[in-house]
Amino acid sequence: MESLPELVGTVHIIMGPYRGNPIALYMCQEDSTCHISPRIYPWNQTVGTGDTPNKAAADFEAKWKETDLADDMYTGPHWEGGIKPEKPKPAPPPKPATPPAAKTEAAPDTDTKTPLPKSSAPPDPPQPAPEAEDATK
Repeated sequence: MESLPELVGTVHIIMGPYRGNPIALYMCQEDSTCHISPRIYPWNQTVGTGDTPNKAAADFEAKWKETDLADDMYTGPHWEGGIKPEKPKPAPPPKPATPPAAKTEAAPDTDTKTPLPKSSAPPDPPQPAPEAEDATK
């Protein structure tokens, strides 16, 4: 059975063709779901739903911001009765990718030399060995 609507907050449109008195926001509870919405046309299409009044209030605020009103045209929503919109927890940042594990196998010892790149310059001529001084002097 649907419960009677309960006043939970207001939104006041201060600019534009709909300016005037505050718009009342009402909450109805059905089993384990809460619905928050205004009861006046054309705003009655904006309905926030959630498991708790706080989650429904956060959903209503998100949907209200999607309406055709600019942020400077209204104030609120202003919540009563201790309702605090419960924002969903932000998704944790993605973990940085780990580099692939280096192979720990030892390479076999070989004395193969890698060939040096060929250059167009001729190799340096061999230098004569320095003459060793006679240690008997």
